[in-house]
Order: sequence, then structure tokens, then C-alpha cells
Amino acid sequence: MDALIVIDVQNDFCPGGALAVAEGDAILPRINALMPSFDIRVLTQDWHPADHSSFAANHGADPFSQVQMPYGPQVLWPVHCVQGTPGAAFHPGLAADAAELIQRKGTHAAVDSYSAFFENDHTTPTGLEGWLRARGATSVTLCGLALDYCVAFSALDAVRLGFPTRVLTGACRAIDMGGSLADALARMRAAGVTLED
Repeated sequence: MDALIVIDVQNDFCPGGALAVAEGDAILPRINALMPSFDIRVLTQDWHPADHSSFAANHGADPFSQVQMPYGPQVLWPVHCVQGTPGAAFHPGLAADAAELIQRKGTHAAVDSYSAFFENDHTTPTGLEGWLRARGATSVTLCGLALDYCVAFSALDAVRLGFPTRVLTGACRAIDMGGSLADALARMRAAGVTLED
């Protein structure tokens, strides 16, 4: 059984948001149309505490600069998707009621979490793998925001966990910062992720 995992279609990642992805809202009709064709539907939600270590403001640094964390290099982002704020809410155009599970991530102040499956230390699980296996998922299809960060990290982890994994690139949009999109696509292909429009 194939599970649809819709990554971070939230106000702060859509036009007008704190960390807007260009045309991030353009994928909504496609995602909403996909939902009914999957028996298992998951939405992920970036859900940061205000003191999150990935926020540039908490380091007195410029957004999009980079620091070294105990788990490796970390891009410092503008403050975004703070728990309980309008920016953290799902885009109002997303058919969020169709989801069986909302998987929140990035909730721990000391470590970021791009992937739906693991924190950025690549060892602390979110619990999504166990839930999917309990529901009988045998493969996953991903879409959402942003293709070169949270979608790609989730896809790479899904493959590593043994799920045949497909990314619908036409139902994603990317940040594409410093070649990040080309790099993410190459890493996904090399890992065995199926990329479809």
C-alpha cells in the first residue's frame, strides 16, 4: 500500500510567508487532487519553538548563513513556523482534513528536522516509520515544500528505511539556494528515489 506524504504546505513556506518558497501555493490543486487516490495520507508540519537553534535571530546572525552544530552544518533560517502561530498553520487552500496523520517536526530546540523520519542528527526518529508500517504502508510518495530540503531529506530517509520511494516533482517547489536543487535531485537519483513530474 502506497502512502502519500505531503511535506510542510504551511503559510510561512508559501508566498507572503516568513520563508516563502516561490510559487509554493501553486502546488495546492495538484496535492488536493492526489489525496483521494491514496489510502494512507500524512501531512508533515514544521513546528518550531521560538528559541529554535536554526533561527538566525537566535544567533545574532544573518539569515541563510551557516553554523556548525553538534550534528553537522546548519543553515540559519529566518524565524518561521513557530508553534501556534498563523505562519505555522497549513495553507488554507490545503485539503488538510483528508489527512490521517499530522506529523510535527522540528519541535526540539537544539536540533533541526528537515526529514519527516529523523531529526537532522540522522538518528533521532520522529516515529513516522513505525506508524506507516503499522498502517501497512509498503511504499511512499512525497510532494510538498521545499523539494531541495524537507522533501529530499524525507525521500532519502524513506529509501534508507527500505521504502520504495517516489517524489512527484511537479507537486513540489524548491528554494534552490546555491545549487541546492540540482544537488538534491542528484542525491535522490543516486539513492534510488523515483522522480516523476
